Amino acid sequence: MESIEKIIARQLLEIKAVRLSPEKPFTWASGWKAPIYCDNRKILSYPKAREIVYKSLARLVEQNYSEADVIAGVATGAIAWGMLVAEFLGKPFVYVRPKPKDHGTGAQVEGELAAGAKVVVVEDLISTGQSSLSAVEAIVKEGATVLGMVAIFSYNFDKSRRSFEYANIELRTLTNYDTLIEEAVSCKYIKENELITLRDWRFRPDAWGQNI
Repeated sequence: MESIEKIIARQLLEIKAVRLSPEKPFTWASGWKAPIYCDNRKILSYPKAREIVYKSLARLVEQNYSEADVIAGVATGAIAWGMLVAEFLGKPFVYVRPKPKDHGTGAQVEGELAAGAKVVVVEDLISTGQSSLSAVEAIVKEGATVLGMVAIFSYNFDKSRRSFEYANIELRTLTNYDTLIEEAVSCKYIKENELITLRDWRFRPDAWGQNI
Protein backbone atom coordinates (compact mmCIF):
# COMPACT_ATOMS: atom_id res chain seq x y z
CA MET A 1 0.00 0.00 0.00
CA GLU A 2 1.36 3.40 -1.03
CA SER A 3 2.24 5.80 1.79
CA ILE A 4 0.22 8.95 2.40
CA GLU A 5 3.46 10.94 2.10
CA LYS A 6 3.86 9.86 -1.53
CA ILE A 7 0.17 10.27 -2.37
CA ILE A 8 0.06 13.84 -1.08
CA ALA A 9 3.42 14.72 -2.68
CA ARG A 10 2.17 13.52 -6.06
CA GLN A 11 -1.06 15.51 -5.69
CA LEU A 12 0.92 18.69 -4.94
CA LEU A 13 3.07 18.14 -8.02
CA GLU A 14 0.17 17.29 -10.33
CA ILE A 15 -1.80 20.45 -9.58
CA LYS A 16 1.36 22.58 -9.43
CA ALA A 17 0.80 23.60 -5.82
CA VAL A 18 4.53 22.88 -5.67
CA ARG A 19 6.82 24.05 -8.44
CA LEU A 20 10.41 22.91 -8.78
CA SER A 21 12.87 24.97 -10.78
CA PRO A 22 16.54 24.23 -9.96
CA GLU A 23 17.78 26.15 -13.02
CA LYS A 24 15.70 29.31 -12.47
CA PRO A 25 15.14 29.66 -8.71
CA PHE A 26 12.27 31.53 -7.12
CA THR A 27 12.68 34.46 -4.72
CA TRP A 28 10.78 34.03 -1.46
CA ALA A 29 9.26 36.88 0.55
CA SER A 30 12.19 36.46 2.95
CA GLY A 31 14.61 37.26 0.11
CA TRP A 32 15.92 33.68 -0.05
CA LYS A 33 16.53 32.17 -3.47
CA ALA A 34 14.96 28.72 -3.68
CA PRO A 35 14.53 25.99 -6.33
CA ILE A 36 11.03 25.33 -4.96
CA TYR A 37 7.85 27.31 -4.42
CA CYS A 38 4.93 25.86 -2.48
CA ASP A 39 1.44 27.39 -2.56
CA ASN A 40 -0.98 25.05 -0.80
CA ARG A 41 -3.87 27.48 -1.34
CA LYS A 42 -4.03 26.07 -4.87
CA ILE A 43 -5.24 22.74 -3.48
CA LEU A 44 -8.52 24.38 -2.47
CA SER A 45 -9.38 24.81 -6.17
CA TYR A 46 -9.11 21.07 -6.88
CA PRO A 47 -11.94 19.09 -5.21
CA LYS A 48 -10.26 15.67 -5.42
CA ALA A 49 -6.94 16.87 -3.99
CA ARG A 50 -8.74 19.04 -1.43
CA GLU A 51 -10.72 16.08 -0.11
CA ILE A 52 -7.65 13.86 0.14
CA VAL A 53 -5.77 16.54 2.06
CA TYR A 54 -8.40 17.60 4.60
CA LYS A 55 -9.49 14.03 5.33
CA SER A 56 -5.84 13.03 5.78
CA LEU A 57 -5.29 15.93 8.18
CA ALA A 58 -8.43 14.93 10.09
CA ARG A 59 -7.14 11.36 10.29
CA LEU A 60 -3.88 12.62 11.84
CA VAL A 61 -5.92 14.40 14.48
CA GLU A 62 -8.17 11.40 15.15
CA GLN A 63 -5.28 8.96 15.43
CA ASN A 64 -2.98 11.11 17.56
CA TYR A 65 -5.11 13.68 19.40
CA SER A 66 -8.46 12.03 20.01
CA GLU A 67 -8.92 14.11 23.17
CA ALA A 68 -8.85 17.41 21.23
CA ASP A 69 -11.64 19.85 22.06
CA VAL A 70 -10.92 22.54 19.46
CA ILE A 71 -9.25 22.83 16.04
CA ALA A 72 -7.29 26.02 15.34
CA GLY A 73 -6.17 27.31 11.95
CA VAL A 74 -3.24 29.66 11.45
CA ALA A 75 -4.09 32.76 9.39
CA THR A 76 -4.26 33.07 6.57
CA GLY A 77 -3.16 29.97 4.72
CA ALA A 78 -4.54 27.41 7.15
CA ILE A 79 -7.90 28.98 8.01
CA ALA A 80 -9.66 26.98 5.30
CA TRP A 81 -7.84 23.75 6.18
CA GLY A 82 -8.55 24.11 9.87
CA MET A 83 -12.21 24.80 9.16
CA LEU A 84 -12.52 21.76 6.88
CA VAL A 85 -10.91 19.52 9.51
CA ALA A 86 -13.10 20.93 12.28
CA GLU A 87 -16.24 20.44 10.19
CA PHE A 88 -15.29 16.87 9.31
CA LEU A 89 -14.58 16.01 12.96
CA GLY A 90 -17.53 17.96 14.36
CA LYS A 91 -15.24 20.14 16.50
CA PRO A 92 -15.32 23.86 17.35
CA PHE A 93 -12.99 26.04 15.29
CA VAL A 94 -10.90 29.14 15.96
CA TYR A 95 -8.23 30.87 13.97
CA VAL A 96 -5.11 32.74 15.00
CA ARG A 97 -4.07 36.08 13.54
CA PRO A 98 -0.35 36.88 12.98
CA LYS A 99 -0.74 39.60 15.64
CA PRO A 100 -3.56 41.05 17.75
CA LYS A 101 -5.91 43.27 15.74
CA ASP A 102 -5.55 46.98 16.39
CA HIS A 103 -9.27 47.65 16.78
CA GLY A 104 -12.32 46.29 18.58
CA THR A 105 -11.39 43.70 21.18
CA GLY A 106 -7.75 43.49 20.07
CA ALA A 107 -8.10 39.72 19.81
CA GLN A 108 -5.45 37.53 18.23
CA VAL A 109 -7.41 34.29 18.58
CA GLU A 110 -10.75 34.65 16.78
CA GLY A 111 -13.66 32.51 17.91
CA GLU A 112 -14.69 30.95 21.21
CA LEU A 113 -11.72 29.40 23.02
CA ALA A 114 -12.36 28.37 26.62
CA ALA A 115 -9.57 28.32 29.18
CA GLY A 116 -8.33 24.76 29.60
CA ALA A 117 -9.44 23.67 26.13
CA LYS A 118 -7.26 21.10 24.38
CA VAL A 119 -6.31 22.39 20.94
CA VAL A 120 -4.78 20.94 17.79
CA VAL A 121 -3.30 23.56 15.46
CA VAL A 122 -3.59 23.12 11.70
CA GLU A 123 -0.98 24.63 9.36
CA ASP A 124 -0.62 24.47 5.59
CA LEU A 125 3.16 24.89 5.33
CA ILE A 126 6.12 24.68 7.71
CA SER A 127 9.27 26.55 6.72
CA THR A 128 11.24 28.00 9.63
CA GLY A 129 8.32 27.37 12.00
CA GLN A 130 8.39 30.88 13.45
CA SER A 131 4.86 31.96 12.53
CA SER A 132 3.44 28.54 13.43
CA LEU A 133 4.94 28.61 16.91
CA SER A 134 3.80 32.22 17.38
CA ALA A 135 0.25 30.96 16.85
CA VAL A 136 0.84 28.31 19.51
CA GLU A 137 2.00 31.01 21.94
CA ALA A 138 -1.15 33.04 21.28
CA ILE A 139 -3.34 30.03 22.07
CA VAL A 140 -1.45 29.27 25.27
CA LYS A 141 -1.85 32.90 26.37
CA GLU A 142 -5.61 32.35 26.19
CA GLY A 143 -5.25 29.60 28.79
CA ALA A 144 -5.68 26.68 26.41
CA THR A 145 -3.39 23.67 25.94
CA VAL A 146 -1.86 22.83 22.56
CA LEU A 147 -1.71 19.06 22.06
CA GLY A 148 0.20 19.29 18.80
CA MET A 149 0.26 20.63 15.26
CA VAL A 150 -0.63 18.98 11.95
CA ALA A 151 0.40 20.40 8.58
CA ILE A 152 0.26 19.55 4.89
CA PHE A 153 3.92 20.06 4.03
CA SER A 154 7.26 20.76 5.68
CA TYR A 155 10.60 21.71 4.16
CA ASN A 156 12.27 19.71 6.95
CA PHE A 157 14.69 22.51 7.77
CA ASP A 158 16.95 21.78 10.73
CA LYS A 159 16.01 25.20 12.14
CA SER A 160 12.30 24.38 12.27
CA ARG A 161 12.92 20.94 13.76
CA ARG A 162 14.98 22.46 16.56
CA SER A 163 12.40 25.19 17.14
CA PHE A 164 9.57 22.70 17.58
CA GLU A 165 11.70 20.54 19.86
CA TYR A 166 12.66 23.55 21.97
CA ALA A 167 9.00 24.62 22.24
CA ASN A 168 8.03 21.04 23.11
CA ILE A 169 5.38 21.02 20.37
CA GLU A 170 4.77 17.82 18.44
CA LEU A 171 4.54 18.34 14.67
CA ARG A 172 3.02 15.83 12.26
CA THR A 173 2.91 16.49 8.50
CA LEU A 174 1.23 14.73 5.60
CA THR A 175 4.32 14.97 3.43
CA ASN A 176 7.71 16.67 3.33
CA TYR A 177 10.44 18.01 1.09
CA ASP A 178 12.51 14.84 0.98
CA THR A 179 9.55 12.70 -0.09
CA LEU A 180 8.44 15.31 -2.60
CA ILE A 181 11.71 15.55 -4.53
CA GLU A 182 12.02 11.76 -4.67
CA GLU A 183 8.46 11.57 -6.02
CA ALA A 184 9.26 14.35 -8.49
CA VAL A 185 12.05 12.20 -9.96
CA SER A 186 9.84 9.10 -9.99
CA CYS A 187 7.08 10.97 -11.85
CA LYS A 188 9.62 12.67 -14.16
CA TYR A 189 8.81 16.21 -13.05
CA ILE A 190 12.55 16.73 -12.68
CA LYS A 191 15.68 14.95 -13.88
CA GLU A 192 17.60 12.73 -11.50
CA ASN A 193 20.74 14.89 -11.79
CA GLU A 194 18.74 17.89 -10.47
CA LEU A 195 18.37 16.10 -7.14
CA ILE A 196 21.89 17.23 -6.19
CA THR A 197 20.87 20.89 -6.37
CA LEU A 198 17.59 20.28 -4.56
CA ARG A 199 19.24 18.33 -1.74
CA ASP A 200 22.00 20.90 -1.36
CA TRP A 201 19.45 23.71 -0.99
CA ARG A 202 17.49 21.87 1.70
CA PHE A 203 20.51 21.66 3.98
CA ARG A 204 21.78 25.20 3.30
CA PRO A 205 18.81 27.34 2.18
CA ASP A 206 20.21 30.68 3.36
CA ALA A 207 23.78 30.04 2.14
CA TRP A 208 22.54 28.60 -1.14
CA GLY A 209 20.52 31.74 -1.68
CA GLN A 210 23.59 33.95 -1.26
CA ASN A 211 25.39 32.10 -4.02
CA ILE A 212 22.69 32.51 -6.65
